[in-house]
Amino acid sequence: MQEMEFLVVGLGNPGAEYENTPHNLGFMVVNRLAESGAIRVTRKENLSFVGLGEIRGRKVALAQPQTFMNLSGSAVRGLLERYELNPDRLILVYDELALPWNELRIRPKGSAAGHNGVKSVIGSLGTDEFVRVRLGIRPIDKTGAVMPIGDGAGFVLAPFRRAQKQEVDEVVGRGAAAVESILADGVEKSMAVFNRRAGGLKPEEE
Repeated sequence: MQEMEFLVVGLGNPGAEYENTPHNLGFMVVNRLAESGAIRVTRKENLSFVGLGEIRGRKVALAQPQTFMNLSGSAVRGLLERYELNPDRLILVYDELALPWNELRIRPKGSAAGHNGVKSVIGSLGTDEFVRVRLGIRPIDKTGAVMPIGDGAGFVLAPFRRAQKQEVDEVVGRGAAAVESILADGVEKSMAVFNRRAGGLKPEEE
């Protein structure tokens, strides 16, 4: 078996009806990384679609768990075991309702902050010490202020509007760039580049 240096997992839900929703930004980032690295994410392993290749000089396994978001932990644990990697070699990419739209945060570890997919991963791995790339999806108005939302579960599963296509592409591109930066330069340097503080964020949302 090929020796991998990192496992990059994008969280999302399988099925065409979820493809273009905020909750599937993790899948979209993995697709973007796969395109740029000429990697085919088509192998079926450990309840996931997986692709093996090289990005920024690092041997990586790209994965999209097919378990549904809230049960992602077993797939992630199985992939780490398969490639004989410790959790500190995991980069988890996912949408974050606590962060405003278009914001991105890299964190070296931390709680799930209410995200059920991340909660599942922490529960399965028995640790929260793995790198995550969080993509903000909370809607903002024209002034940049965050907007209230009624049904969070409904919001994350509602398809993006056609008018948002360019913005979504930019968010996905920035997420992919953040992952590439972590692979090439490490977490600390990447945090300094990508973690710009957003107005109105409480400290725990950082």
